[in-house]
Amino acid sequence: MTNRIVAYFSASNVTKNVAEKIAKTIDADIFEIEPKEKYSSADLNWNDKNSRSSIEMNDRSSRPEIVSALDATDYDEILIGFPVWWYTAPTIINTFIEASNLEGKTVIPFCTSGGSGIGACEDDLKKAYPEINWKKGLKLTSSTSDDKIRSWIE
Repeated sequence: MTNRIVAYFSASNVTKNVAEKIAKTIDADIFEIEPKEKYSSADLNWNDKNSRSSIEMNDRSSRPEIVSALDATDYDEILIGFPVWWYTAPTIINTFIEASNLEGKTVIPFCTSGGSGIGACEDDLKKAYPEINWKKGLKLTSSTSDDKIRSWIE
């Protein structure tokens, strides 16, 4: 049996709800990627070029601190979920990947988004971390069926 964990970053609980649904559907452990400094509404205001999220996303080398890394030793597959920011994964996902030593692991990304798909996110992550065995990701919503989740993972 494959040991799986769903790791997710959620700034407004949308991705959290989807991650919990996935973990329950595929009987996986769950891990929250927590920022050391929580994001406020003002931090997430993408219309403000001086907001924290805008500053982070305009500097792709930005690595927001996280509370803890994942010990991925016992996991074969890691599903990583995040909201799409500026057409890609938030830089806190880079912090998580770099802190958690996922080299050689199978990683499956998933995202939540009001409009953007996962394509650019996947391309950026594969390019940044070629040592990871990436599988096809998916954009999900809280209304995505359990059957669709199961068939995507399998």
